[in-house]
Amino acid sequence: MRSIWRTLDRGLARDIGLVCLADGVVGVSYGAISVGGGLPLWVPIVLSIVVFAGASQFLFVGIVAAGGSPIAAMVAGLLVNTRHIAFGLAVSDVIGSGWRRWPGSHLMTDENVAFAMGQDELKQRRAAYWAGGIGIFVCWNIGVVIGGLAGSVITDTDVFGLDAAFPAVLLALVLPALRDRATRTAALAGVVIALIATPFLPAGLPVLLALAGLLFYRAGKPALEDAHHE
Repeated sequence: MRSIWRTLDRGLARDIGLVCLADGVVGVSYGAISVGGGLPLWVPIVLSIVVFAGASQFLFVGIVAAGGSPIAAMVAGLLVNTRHIAFGLAVSDVIGSGWRRWPGSHLMTDENVAFAMGQDELKQRRAAYWAGGIGIFVCWNIGVVIGGLAGSVITDTDVFGLDAAFPAVLLALVLPALRDRATRTAALAGVVIALIATPFLPAGLPVLLALAGLLFYRAGKPALEDAHHE
């Protein structure tokens, strides 16, 4: 464990810390929404430990609180998490083999996969993956407990805007990458695709479709590089 923290450079550790903090704040919102919606405190806590997938947890709680079937909520959550199949293939060598497969797969999130894939060397990718996964797991669950305990007091969590903390931090992290024209084009294409799909598809799927924006990156990058060389 100590080797993981020694491998991280200061900038990466700071970014991981910010994302962990944002996840903790969103966890507070999730816990408060769950208990405020009539669910017992143990439900969001157990889901956060066993499932550990924010989008699926929000979706599950929303469906059940609205009177939907728990089975339908579970199927919807699994559908949203199908992206983890691709994540698993991408970070298979990062997680490692043997007993590490189990905790490594459970700690897989969009964030720590992104941090891992952003590093050049395998040792750095592993450090980023495990540091991000463990940090997010701890902060998220602490936030859920705090939010759940406060759920009976906070009647309207939307007033506090807690859900905005996470996308705000992610936006701050990706802004430097948008200086690259090809990256900016791909990001904008993904945003447009997600916005168009949002009214028609369940939560989570528009984000997956936004990955089609990468086609614009791959199509535009060579042209940009040729123009630069000329």
